[in-house]
Amino acid sequence: MNKNIYLVVVNYNSTDLVKRLIKSCLSISNVLYQFVIINNSPEDDTIKTLESEKVFILETEKNIGFGNGCNVGLNWIWKRDRGAIVWLINPDTILPKNTLEQVEPFFSQYSHISILGTVIYTPEEKIWFAGGKFIPSRGAIIEENLIDRASEEPYVICDWISGCSLLINFEKFSICPQFDPQYFLYYEDFDFCQRYRQEEHQIAITDRMAIVHYPSSITNRNIKKKLEHSTYSYLLTLNKYAPLSIFLFRFFRVFIYGLILLPIKPQISLGKLMGISRYLRQLR
Repeated sequence: MNKNIYLVVVNYNSTDLVKRLIKSCLSISNVLYQFVIINNSPEDDTIKTLESEKVFILETEKNIGFGNGCNVGLNWIWKRDRGAIVWLINPDTILPKNTLEQVEPFFSQYSHISILGTVIYTPEEKIWFAGGKFIPSRGAIIEENLIDRASEEPYVICDWISGCSLLINFEKFSICPQFDPQYFLYYEDFDFCQRYRQEEHQIAITDRMAIVHYPSSITNRNIKKKLEHSTYSYLLTLNKYAPLSIFLFRFFRVFIYGLILLPIKPQISLGKLMGISRYLRQLR
């Protein structure tokens, strides 16, 4: 019996991008799939024009962030189909021809994999992401090309994968997988993978499937807010997974760097310092 595939997209003022992503799948007729769009920008009604038999929209009352948005979609699907394959995918991507057709056969053959990443290419066909490693002793969260194109292996086990293209095999979970609600944006995918790795779930990346990523400027519209989110999430992550000495070293390095930048690049500096302040507040 074929599995249903649900493509979960968290939208934030990205209707045109989501429309392009959906269009890249319109010619597919031999795969059971549905888009589930989490609308994190309820003030923007244009996303509702995309609703159809293949596109279901879940509204939020406000922007609740990427991870929490994914949780809304995951919970909705879990209540309806616990045998599903869920593909979390960014709105600023497209699926190349014959990609969606590879999903169900892959998980049928390699059903032990719980969380799967795909290779992510730029429009220029350069690799944007092909695997993640984590070195706790250094607190190093690294993007590294783990795919050997000469290899015939269907996948490579890795430490973490990008939330830009992340597939979840629901059958491997006894309760609905969730992102940590403490994260608003950035590093939630790393944390997601680390938590389930600790529960001995298999996490891998494959080149049997790939997407094309068109990096959007949405998160760059407010550089100060972007750096606040990323700094906060970075510190939260290191505190959870790195040794205390490494965390303290990196904490003070970020703090000193933020102070140095204050007279030179005040927006960048303030973003980092606001992220530090936000991290310290949540410790109370």
